[in-house]
Amino acid sequence: MARLTPQLIVTPCGMRLVHVHARGAAAGIFGLAVGAGSAAETRAEEGLAHFVEHTIFKGTLRRSSWHIINRMESIGGELNAYTSKEETVVYSLFPGSNAARAVELIADLAQNSQFPERELDKERQVVLDEIASYLDNPSEAIFDLFEEKLLAGTPLAHNILGSAETVEKLKSSDCRDFLARNYTRDNSVAFYSGPQSAGVIANLVDRHFASMAEGSAPAMNADLTAVSERFDIAEVQPCHQAHVLTGIRTPGLHAPNRHAVALLANIAGGPGMNSLLNVELREKRGLVYNVEASTAFFRTTGYMGVYFGCDAEDVGRCRRLCNEVFRRLADGSALTPYRLRAAKKQYLGQLAVASENRENSVINAARATLFYGKPSSHAEIEANIEAISAAQIATEASAFAEASVLAFIPAE
Repeated sequence: MARLTPQLIVTPCGMRLVHVHARGAAAGIFGLAVGAGSAAETRAEEGLAHFVEHTIFKGTLRRSSWHIINRMESIGGELNAYTSKEETVVYSLFPGSNAARAVELIADLAQNSQFPERELDKERQVVLDEIASYLDNPSEAIFDLFEEKLLAGTPLAHNILGSAETVEKLKSSDCRDFLARNYTRDNSVAFYSGPQSAGVIANLVDRHFASMAEGSAPAMNADLTAVSERFDIAEVQPCHQAHVLTGIRTPGLHAPNRHAVALLANIAGGPGMNSLLNVELREKRGLVYNVEASTAFFRTTGYMGVYFGCDAEDVGRCRRLCNEVFRRLADGSALTPYRLRAAKKQYLGQLAVASENRENSVINAARATLFYGKPSSHAEIEANIEAISAAQIATEASAFAEASVLAFIPAE
């Protein structure tokens, strides 16, 4: 199947729409990407963006929570949502001929949700259980604590879920206020992937989002570029194995070297079993079950991290091996011209395979529109990756010598 190309449309009411025409597809996807997540919260309302995402389905001016749930599920569809640090996405998957139903419902949720207190009290317990559950999972909790320390001084630092203390205090009026100031036309992108034409979907979006407030992108609550001091922390935790996360701050979404950082992470610890860290720590020595490098890019900053879990007595050895991998990448000994060409081919292949997931692909196109003003084309991405030099990889790898470290060590 030919690669599906996203088209950006601005409807007469000013709403942006990313449309992907998947001719012959049996299912459609429609949703709204909003440029506000946990970084748009004040300290007193930490967890509010995520709480709104949970409770936006609990009642509008026209519908009860029961009617909202059944509006899509009664035809075999479903409603989904997620919150990150800088965006919230609410969307529906549905049989292909039901786009009008999905567009109208998402528009109703985004503009008319009322957040009834009785429903909030029930969902609040669900969120509190989610907070407790994540704290019981050290391989997840370590990422939140690491980000809190690495991104200290910025609104990106705190946990997306918030804390039990802040969530307990959130009220219906807080949710409505967050919706009013963030769910606006200038701060949102509608997206669709499915069998219906751009003209049909654009007309539906224009009709149902015309009354949405124009608004603007929210102001951030603090300097996103604040830099914390390097740290090396070991905490005793009730876990069966040690969990270690090491990483560095990087430039953000608009930095030209973000592509080199992403390629470096893929070479060092990407999903392939041939990643350098997997070969050194698992394949050669059997020290870890899992080791992975990842990146997170935000509007004006980001980070690259390496996570692994191992026996407590192997933490020091695994850290030395990790540092050795990045040292060899920094001095060029681990990246011959052939290896660099192969790494680019592998990375671009992974992106091509991932693009076959229509749900993730159209959401990523909407996110790109939020942050860059337009969807990214595969040709642009390929050109940026192919242009990366060995010297750029070496420069980014050398920064890892100053990586911060957080380790959860099992209690004896």
